[in-house]
Amino acid sequence: MKNLPKEKRDRLILIVLGTLVVLIAIWYGLVSTQKKSLAAIQKRAFEQRDKVGSAQRLINSTGDLEKNLEMTTKKLRSIEQGMASGDMYSWIIQTVNRFRADRNVDIPQFSREVTVDVGVLPKFPYKAALFSVRGNAYFHDLGKFIADFENEFPYLRLQNLELEPAASSSATSTGDAEKLAFKMEIVTLVNPHVP
Repeated sequence: MKNLPKEKRDRLILIVLGTLVVLIAIWYGLVSTQKKSLAAIQKRAFEQRDKVGSAQRLINSTGDLEKNLEMTTKKLRSIEQGMASGDMYSWIIQTVNRFRADRNVDIPQFSREVTVDVGVLPKFPYKAALFSVRGNAYFHDLGKFIADFENEFPYLRLQNLELEPAASSSATSTGDAEKLAFKMEIVTLVNPHVP
């Protein structure tokens, strides 16, 4: 380059610089945008593979889901068979009397049912019936009865329990100072599949 005249040397430097500028422009204009687009395509391909894998797992688990649905439906139908249906007043009396047969709890008074909405979930397929009952029992016997009753019947709930000494209660007076008179409400779901 020392032997070249100044004009040719400057022209050569300008050509080299111009070539570098063109190469850099090509790199940033074409190659880097192609790399970005290739990275985006690879990312979409990975996401699609992931979706296909998830769909394949879901398809493979369809048999298990159908078996689970069938078992759950059978379990629901067996629970619904125990729900209130028909003459609900006689149903509640028979259910409570059968349950308390071996327990030391006396429940002589049952009110007629009052049909209410459950209000738990929208479009809930069940209605509810509310019964008021009165009786007397010892504190420990009543507590055990309530716990066992709610555990035995998943579609029943006891609420608004009121306790007072049985001796002071005019409705259930027993003369035993240790006994309690109680009043409570029993809320039960009504089987929608039985007319």
